[in-house]
This record gives sequence, C-alpha cells and structure tokens, in this order.
Amino acid sequence: MQDEPTPSELIKAVADFLRDQIAPQLSGHAAFKLRVGINALDLVTRQLTLTQASDAAEIEGLRALLNKDGALLDLNSELADLIARGEMDLSTPGLKDHIWRTTLAKLAVDQPNYASYRRELEGK
Repeated sequence: MQDEPTPSELIKAVADFLRDQIAPQLSGHAAFKLRVGINALDLVTRQLTLTQASDAAEIEGLRALLNKDGALLDLNSELADLIARGEMDLSTPGLKDHIWRTTLAKLAVDQPNYASYRRELEGK
C-alpha cells in the first residue's frame, strides 16, 4: 500500500499543473479541450475525497427511512419504487430532508460551483 502521495493528491497536482502551467499557453479549441480534461480531473479528485462519507450518510438515511439494512443501490431502488407507487411522498417523515441532504452531497462532488448550491451553503 502506498501511503503518500494519495491518488487524490496526485490527480490534484496534475490538474493544478495543467491549469497553472499549460493552460495559459493554449488558446481556442485546444484550450477548451484542456479545460474539459482539467474539469474531469477535478471531478475525480472530489469523488475520491467526498463520496465515501456522502455514501455512508446516504445509506444511513435510507436505512432509517426504510427501517431495513441493505446495499446503497438496493435501498435507493426500493425507495424509488415506494415513491413511484405513492407509498412514500414528501409528507413522509424524514424523506424530504434525506433527499435534500443527498442532493447537496451529490452537488458537492459534481457541481460545487453551481450558484444555487453555493447560496444554499452560505445560508447555513
């Protein structure tokens, strides 16, 4: 097992190098493609650093809502089925909060600079 640097540290270092050293030298379509690549590296870094905790919180919320244990994918599928059948809705205690917390956690990984997400964080 490698201790340091971690995969997320390595990916961040490459993204920072590309952003700071290479991007200023490019223009046009090449610069655009580089930004797309840097954004992908940034996304992978966030996935590596944030998803373990957010998945754990999501599964804890699902277990509480459904009153059962199971894998994240299975519990999410069951929740979706219950909502689709009308057996759970936003009046179900805890459901609205679970969906909101899960959405914010996913935005932290996927779109942390999304304006509405940033406003929500600043409001808390």
